[in-house]
Amino acid sequence: MTALTMTSLRGGAIDAIRSADLDRKTELAQEAATRWFERRISLRSPLDPPLPERPGRPEKPKLVPPTQVEKRSLHTVHGRIALLHSIAHIELNAVDLALDIIARFATEPVPNSFFDGWMQVAFEEAKHFRMVRDRLRDLGADYGDVPAHDGLWQAAHSTRNDLTARLAVVPLILEARGLDVTPSLRAKMHETGDLESAAILDVIYNDEKGHVAIGAKWFRFLCARERRDPAQTFRELVRANFRGPLKPPFNDLARAEAGLTPSFYRSLTSTSSG
Repeated sequence: MTALTMTSLRGGAIDAIRSADLDRKTELAQEAATRWFERRISLRSPLDPPLPERPGRPEKPKLVPPTQVEKRSLHTVHGRIALLHSIAHIELNAVDLALDIIARFATEPVPNSFFDGWMQVAFEEAKHFRMVRDRLRDLGADYGDVPAHDGLWQAAHSTRNDLTARLAVVPLILEARGLDVTPSLRAKMHETGDLESAAILDVIYNDEKGHVAIGAKWFRFLCARERRDPAQTFRELVRANFRGPLKPPFNDLARAEAGLTPSFYRSLTSTSSG
């Protein structure tokens, strides 16, 4: 399938997930989103290819356990490259995670606006990956130069059979974590004089608020349909599907603006007895 012969949203999403060429992956994600927004393609088709177990990836970066991902001072170029590389890796996984929600759950009885929301996320995550990769190249590096970890895709695998659990773990834990840490990273980049990287983090932060809001909206929708309490359901699903406690400090204001109030996550921290 090429971008020119895309016959369905699900088919386009699967083709993008499968691509190991990251320029093609992000191009296909954005092309599928554009065609879907314009209602030029159907949601799914009998011709859709099979959904792969794992997304396509280039040979690099080497994947290692999270404990082996080196942390360096942002006051050195190497340190800023290492941080930007970890952000690029997160954004690349976020592209595939958004596409996987579309492809894996295309038969769920949800409104088309559900798929609108996740293709908006996929489009913006592709934009973020390209922005960060371009910045790495400005600094004389590229995506793949630094080892990375595989924890994000493991979270997707553990929730592959339950849309409500997927929404709890991916947007409401992993993306919400970005709301907690990005403002301080942006400030540190600004302090070092790397205004270009700080500006990219600004874009990511503002877009991620919308992504968490989309996750919270549809999580609450599914809970309401099943007559389940959202905060209690979130806690149950996180305990069943996510390893370890949630890490404070939390950006309570940004989280609440996105529909994720402290009643959801406060009792899931390591310091809580809840």
